[in-house]
Amino acid sequence: MKDVFKMWKETKMVVLVALCAGIYAAVLIPFKGFVIIPGFTEFRPASGLPIMMGLLFGPAGAWGAAIGNLIGDFFGSLGIGSTFGFVGNFLFAYIPYKIWRNIGILKADEQEPSLKSGKQIGMFVLVSFLGAAACALFIAWGLDLLQMVPFAALGTIITANNFIPSIVLGIPLTLILYPRIKKWHLLWTDIMPEEDIPEINAKTRISAILMIILIPVGLIGGLFFALGGGQEMFAAGFGAGGAGNMGVAVVAGVGAIGMIVAGLIE
Repeated sequence: MKDVFKMWKETKMVVLVALCAGIYAAVLIPFKGFVIIPGFTEFRPASGLPIMMGLLFGPAGAWGAAIGNLIGDFFGSLGIGSTFGFVGNFLFAYIPYKIWRNIGILKADEQEPSLKSGKQIGMFVLVSFLGAAACALFIAWGLDLLQMVPFAALGTIITANNFIPSIVLGIPLTLILYPRIKKWHLLWTDIMPEEDIPEINAKTRISAILMIILIPVGLIGGLFFALGGGQEMFAAGFGAGGAGNMGVAVVAGVGAIGMIVAGLIE
């Protein structure tokens, strides 16, 4: 995780944070009126951006997603939930580029997200789901813990709301932008010094494996306890109530906190 902090030494990376945040916010804000859960989430085609930003710009994309989401919250949904939204959207871009790089499925010459092979596209789909689920898990866990919104409703809505645009919009955008970003030498691995980029080794692979395990365990386990406690999924769950489930707090919390701790292992 050292790249997340050491990137601030690089002027180009800081500029990329600002660009990512600005673009993300600019696409988020016009859709603030298309509310799904008032004050908490809305229709978000902008969710097609964070995976791409993470794979192309690494930690700059993650910070950009977090800051951009916070800026967007000032236009209709700012509140205590914005804290969880900040972290959740950071994870939305952070988890994918870490798993993409560290899990060991892609060879060294496949690490750059050109999406020229079926394996790369398959990996894009996998990390998109995990990024979407990680974002949903952290936000839904936090707001259920505060007894503000039921976990089952928010977790399922955010997962779908993030995952679908990530595939429908994220793949074509990455295919279009990657060659240009590569040509301009703006890939994060081209900008940051080698010593500031975590080495791919057994520790980083363990970190990625733990993320892959903890995210679905937290989300599915949380849903198990949430549904067992009378909550409902998607929009129907908003009216059903039931926030503040102890099983959700523990099981989803293990996944939510665990995936962050896993990032510290590398």
